[in-house]
Amino acid sequence: MNIRLLSCDAPKPDKRAMIKLFEEIGEGVSNYDAQDFTEFLLAGDPVEMTIADKNSSSGTRSLRKLGIDYEMMD
Repeated sequence: MNIRLLSCDAPKPDKRAMIKLFEEIGEGVSNYDAQDFTEFLLAGDPVEMTIADKNSSSGTRSLRKLGIDYEMMD
């Protein structure tokens, strides 16, 4: 499943938790990529990533817990 991460509305975003989450749910996302995704998202730039189907429901739930707005692309 492809998603676009739009923004993070958390008052104090937890960068470490975001990086860990992106590594866990993202298909082929390395630690370096997860760090870049986090920085882009916090700077206000949307990020596109692919979530493995086995992680889709728990991944989207975790995104909401961290205050990350997203939209599904397919």
